[in-house]
Amino acid sequence: MTDTLLAQNNHKTSRNVLMFAIPSLLGLFFFLAPLTVNGDFTFPLALMAKGFKAVLGDAILPLVTAVICLSAVVSVLASVAKPTFVTQSPLLTRLFVLSPTWLVIRSLGAVFTLAALHQVGPEMLWNENTGGLVLHDLLPSLFVTFIFAGLLLPLLLNFGLLELLGTLLSKFMRPVFRLPGRAAIDCISSWLGDGTVGVILTSKQYEQKKYTAREAAVVATMFSPVGISFSLVVLTQVGLQNYFVPFYAAICLSGVVAAMVIQFLPPLSYKKDVYIDGTAPNRDDELVPEGQSAMSFGMDLALQRADKVKSLGSVAKEGIHNALDMVIGVLPVVMAIGTLGLVVAETTPLFSLLGAPFVPLLELLNVAEAQAAAQTMLVGFTDMYVPSIIAASSINAELTKFVVAALSVTQLIFMSETGSVILSSKVPINFLELVAIFVLRTLVTLPIIVAIAHLIF
Repeated sequence: MTDTLLAQNNHKTSRNVLMFAIPSLLGLFFFLAPLTVNGDFTFPLALMAKGFKAVLGDAILPLVTAVICLSAVVSVLASVAKPTFVTQSPLLTRLFVLSPTWLVIRSLGAVFTLAALHQVGPEMLWNENTGGLVLHDLLPSLFVTFIFAGLLLPLLLNFGLLELLGTLLSKFMRPVFRLPGRAAIDCISSWLGDGTVGVILTSKQYEQKKYTAREAAVVATMFSPVGISFSLVVLTQVGLQNYFVPFYAAICLSGVVAAMVIQFLPPLSYKKDVYIDGTAPNRDDELVPEGQSAMSFGMDLALQRADKVKSLGSVAKEGIHNALDMVIGVLPVVMAIGTLGLVVAETTPLFSLLGAPFVPLLELLNVAEAQAAAQTMLVGFTDMYVPSIIAASSINAELTKFVVAALSVTQLIFMSETGSVILSSKVPINFLELVAIFVLRTLVTLPIIVAIAHLIF
């Protein structure tokens, strides 16, 4: 009996306490600590990424182009020839051996990047509203963010923080959102920091059998909006920055309602509650044993997780692999799908036609300039900024501008960034499912946002 107790408690050492506490506190600091720099609200991760981007300066666009083109060329060679040095390396196989569909997408990303950088080929592919927008405005920020997020993610994942928070928050997350408590850290990092980081964190946890297919799909599509700083940019675009507090309150309230409702509707309701390998989860793992508090049990699990870290070098290696996964795997997809979506939005009346059915709904909700507002309802699927750009130039009513700006954030899935990151991740969601979830989010959040707008204006 004594030997059993000793075996159960041999992880409760000062070494493991420090191994849990120091990296976890650093992880919370980098991803979630709010900072104010020159009057701007930011986070350490974003600040480091911004500083690195400034250091790279004009070299960042050629560097991003080189990474995307190298990714495409090596992927073609690896996927077609399958050389031994690639097939014998799990890392190289994961990075470069692709299905035909993803190989085409990655190759298109390289073509579009070269076209946008050198402004060659059809102008509709590289002008400032399509490929030029993605390359110049989105990819540099994603590039530097992915590098630091990938390197630092192990601080959140590997040292016990999620085990502790998962235990403490399971009594809230499970009944309210049907999610494990550990999902709270994804939600917080997305809502306060950056949606793409939240998606990557979700994908990593799904790969590690911490989320089922349903849980990963719900977290990625319900809790990965742009962060506070980007929300302020959207609101500033329509000239309503003085209303930021009620604006973000509207985003949070409508987002929570959407997360509670949409998971019970197809396609999310069709997702299986099984892990990535097909095994079923054991819900008893979340139960706090009798005689223990949630805190003590959570700390016990955290220290057990910290005890598994035998080498900081292996953790650093994992961080490098994370960064390579994001930079090589995601950037070409964002460029390819984002450019195609923006080309459709710019050169065809598709989104205006699709938005027409929203005119009666907006009129019913007493939204002024319903005809102009309806054109913005679905165009946000291509890029989050497009609805606000349209609203700033074609809508006069402040209430309507408020609604369009808030809706563009709560719709969450836009193909120039978040949607492409989800598709390129391991999260089990396809393109048509993303379209369906985008429409559902629009229908669920719109009435809530309009109601709040009527209270303000």
